[in-house]
Amino acid sequence: MQSWSALVLPALELVAIAAFALSGVIEATRKRLDAFGVCVVGFLTAFGGGTLRDVLLDRRPFFWVEHQYVLVGVLLLCIVAISIMRRRHLQQTERMIQWPDAVGLGLFCATGVHLAWTLGMPWLVAVMMGVITASFGGVLRDLICNEIPALFKDHRPYALCAVAGGLAYALVQASPLPDWMAIGACVIVTTGLRLLTLWRDWRLPQWQGE
Repeated sequence: MQSWSALVLPALELVAIAAFALSGVIEATRKRLDAFGVCVVGFLTAFGGGTLRDVLLDRRPFFWVEHQYVLVGVLLLCIVAISIMRRRHLQQTERMIQWPDAVGLGLFCATGVHLAWTLGMPWLVAVMMGVITASFGGVLRDLICNEIPALFKDHRPYALCAVAGGLAYALVQASPLPDWMAIGACVIVTTGLRLLTLWRDWRLPQWQGE
């Protein structure tokens, strides 16, 4: 099972990394950052959540250190994106990225919770690691771009979708079913709920002051 995880989990993270990096490029371009700033924001969005997860789990080396070709790929993606992207493309690209972003949310959540689970963490900690892996990159992106993180102000469930996916993973792991089914359940529940919230425009209640 370890060899299976070593092959499949990096492959899942590649898809999520590309989607998250592009969302970072879009935000940095909207803020009119220079090429270096765009690359920094793209890097933080793509790797921030996984890096924080590895720090909390005391796991070394970091994913982007162990797989340096992914780091090079993200930097190239950022450079190519800012070379061809124009302001008129931003709104259309932002709408298009919502779908791969939802997939990336599910994939990152699944890799985070599975890694913590295989390290023997309690189920609640494993779910938290999944949520951190899936959402913290976007928090760093918004902070660097001097914005209140969309995770806290958008009101459309994001981290809660990852929580539900992590719980689905834990429930399947508590059964005799194999690991890949737990990972699949996490991805499907997280991504499905996120897409459903975008489609139905579900929003969390916000504080109503006087």
